[in-house]
Amino acid sequence: MSMNLVPSQLTIRALHNGYRTGKFTAVEVISAIIERSKSDEDKAIWILPPSQERIQPYLERLQELNPKEFPLWGIPFAIKDNIEVANWPVTAACPDFGYESSRHAAVVERLIAAGAIPIGKTNMDQFATGLVGTRSPYGATHNALRPDLISGGSSSGSAVAVARGHAAFALGTDTAGSGRVPAALNGLIGYKPAVGAWPTAGIIPACRSLDCVTVFAHTIEDAEAVDRQVRGYLSSDPYSADRPLGRAATPDMFLIPSGPLEFFGPYAASYQEAWELAKKKLLLTNLKVQEADIGLLHEAAAQLYEGPWVAERWSDLETFIEKHPGSTLPVTESILRSGAKADFTAASLFRSQHRIAEIRSLVHEMLKGAVLVLPTAGGTWTREQVIADPVATNGKMGLYTNHCNLLDLSAVSIPAGEAEDRLPFGITLFALPEEEMNLRAAARLIISQSEDITIAVCGLHMRGMPLERQMLDFGAEFLEEAETAPLYELYMLPNVPSKPGLIRVPRNGASIELELWRMPAASFGQFVAQIPAPLGIGKIELTDGRLISGFLCEAYAIEKSLDITAHGGWRAALSSRESRR
Repeated sequence: MSMNLVPSQLTIRALHNGYRTGKFTAVEVISAIIERSKSDEDKAIWILPPSQERIQPYLERLQELNPKEFPLWGIPFAIKDNIEVANWPVTAACPDFGYESSRHAAVVERLIAAGAIPIGKTNMDQFATGLVGTRSPYGATHNALRPDLISGGSSSGSAVAVARGHAAFALGTDTAGSGRVPAALNGLIGYKPAVGAWPTAGIIPACRSLDCVTVFAHTIEDAEAVDRQVRGYLSSDPYSADRPLGRAATPDMFLIPSGPLEFFGPYAASYQEAWELAKKKLLLTNLKVQEADIGLLHEAAAQLYEGPWVAERWSDLETFIEKHPGSTLPVTESILRSGAKADFTAASLFRSQHRIAEIRSLVHEMLKGAVLVLPTAGGTWTREQVIADPVATNGKMGLYTNHCNLLDLSAVSIPAGEAEDRLPFGITLFALPEEEMNLRAAARLIISQSEDITIAVCGLHMRGMPLERQMLDFGAEFLEEAETAPLYELYMLPNVPSKPGLIRVPRNGASIELELWRMPAASFGQFVAQIPAPLGIGKIELTDGRLISGFLCEAYAIEKSLDITAHGGWRAALSSRESRR
């Protein structure tokens, strides 16, 4: 056992598999996370970084829990620093505002009750006032893949912590896109439930009536696992609502915006190309794709920051700002004080509410049975560009997200390829709260069409072998050489031509050499259909903990086969056979 076997990408499934097989322990997972956080200190991910002392009580508690009875047993999660954790400081990225909480926020309490381990508090745009990840006295959070670019905000550290392997999932908050924009910029799932579906008790509010707690994860399945634990009405939370999930169904259609969209920033052209490709991939789902006018969404979004709704932010923080001059960043204070404008009267607020209600009704009618698809963001910026023009750059980031909570929609941002190398592109799916489960079905459908699949091959499909041409014909490309975990045996099957059979064994296995190839998802089904028995596709575990689809052999076939495990791979076995001739 070693913390070196802890996967670089932490998911609930990978961690539970590792715990169950004894590959690593929860203690080793936490040790690995602490080391990773120290290595990434310059990326401004954490306000309260993971520490053994703070996490130890939760590790000790695991010893009293049966893993089979606690669905998130041993799963480490990060928490945005406007969410309370008992006996930990909370600052909302404003040190003078900080205090030590006496309680867990409701969502944190529910996750801990399911066996999850809180590991630290993540950096954020101060008082959740931005979508860029640069508005923090604790430093501007770096993008997980390209450090010169913004991370997105305000849940900046939460997204990057997951992307960098510091946590399996992370909690953020979302008023105007803070749980979706950072997900898209760092290649993650960003799941935002319906307003009120997850309780917000114990959250330092941005706009109390609109705020949602959200989750960042690598997979839809992990986001669902979190939702199962935290969804539900809380009587002590005045903004909590009973919003149970309905039955999952594939939507009747996808709606996409009519007319051209606005793209911005230094990679605007690449973002536009990525969006055009994403639209083409929607057609591969075989669902109806229809254009819709999204002008009403933009009108609603303008109400959030250009209308009297900004007064809600000021109502919560006015007393602190007035009593602590200079405690907030200038850009933060400017945004908050904008809520005190003389023309934001009670009458103007009611007029805004009435118009939002009208728009909400029209949009809900449009979305019945459908899922709306938009770019999560129309571009991104370097951190230097945001520093040079913090207001305009930040405003652009919410172009396709700001409307969501005002119109009472559920949303999930999912990866949709890359705009350029190490420049993730994300799309957001929107649905009615009563059809939130349809988002998940739609997301799976799109991901299955848009994602390439990594395949592990150990024989005739490797480079230079007779069936390499088949891989190329299906659009696959070679990625890297790899090895299985030491859990396998390799056999030479009595076929003509000879082919290998890889078998997973309960003990005394070995590491076997492989090649990893990337194949378009649209080709994968046809490729698998051509594989003859006793071979098939299953999950192969690699030395670094990844689980990859690859060729496995049914056990009955090894009875008359030659055990070539000792050679460590198919190439070496063939070379040995040739040398004996």
